[in-house]
Amino acid sequence: MCNYYQHRLNVAPQPYPVLMHKKAKPTDLTAYSKEFLLQNEEKEKRAAELVVANNELAFQNSEKEKRAAELIIANKELAFQNKEKEKRAEELVIANKELVIQNDEKAKRAAELIVANKELIFQNGEKGKRAAELIIANKELIFQNGEKSKRAAELVVANKELVFQNEEKGKRAAELIIANKELAFQNNEKEKRAAELIVANKELVFQNGEKEKRAAELIIANKELVFQNDEKEKRAEELNIAYIKIKKAEEVLKEYIKGLEQMMFMTHHKVRQPVANILGLSQMLEKYIKAPVTLKKLVGYMEVSAKDLDTFTKELTVFIGALEKKGKKKTL
Repeated sequence: MCNYYQHRLNVAPQPYPVLMHKKAKPTDLTAYSKEFLLQNEEKEKRAAELVVANNELAFQNSEKEKRAAELIIANKELAFQNKEKEKRAEELVIANKELVIQNDEKAKRAAELIVANKELIFQNGEKGKRAAELIIANKELIFQNGEKSKRAAELVVANKELVFQNEEKGKRAAELIIANKELAFQNNEKEKRAAELIVANKELVFQNGEKEKRAAELIIANKELVFQNDEKEKRAEELNIAYIKIKKAEEVLKEYIKGLEQMMFMTHHKVRQPVANILGLSQMLEKYIKAPVTLKKLVGYMEVSAKDLDTFTKELTVFIGALEKKGKKKTL
């Protein structure tokens, strides 16, 4: 028995193979992380594009409001010019009526002058006939001279009034010329305003078209953003599922390693002892091969060690089966 224990101390334990659990590849997690980062970058770019598009839309709306305000001011100014034009036209109508009246008065005065001249000619003819009646004719002449002086005074007044009317007529004509020039200028301004309104309307139509295009682009961008968010959620769910599987695999691996350590401990303490006993007894058999009593004892010892080894083998088989069942349950 001394040789047995000495042999047990000298024999080194043999290494046993350690079963490694197959881990999940880290390249899949890296690919998921990269794809997740790329999606976040795309999301930020889309958000920046949306901010720029919203700023541009706000700017176009402000420009549209400015154009609308300019159109309102232009319409007000055009209405004011039309009213002024109507006033000028009414003044022209009144001036024309007054000019017609003045021309009628002038014609009347001219007719009176013609009648006076005819009467003067008739009076000169009567003067020759009335030479004999000088006293009566002189008296009549004095009377006629008085009437003539009155008529001359009237003619002077009529001439002054005619001159005044001609001056008024010239003033009215000058005013009509100025009014016509102003009317022509207002018509030109009106045409310019109309052209500006047409250009503004075209620009407004163009801006509305651009606004609709921007709105369509925003709708497409929002749809794409929603799609990316859905994809992001799917990726997050996949990563979460993968993370849970990895955690389960780590737990299974830890339990498997604990089981292996326990198996190594059992193998070291329960298997090595019967094996060492059998080896020691086999060496002693050679020495006591001629001593039947001692040989019988040694065979009994070997039988006990073999039974111990058989019992441990069964226990190890049961333990490995239980460990495999645990791993399969946690994997599922």
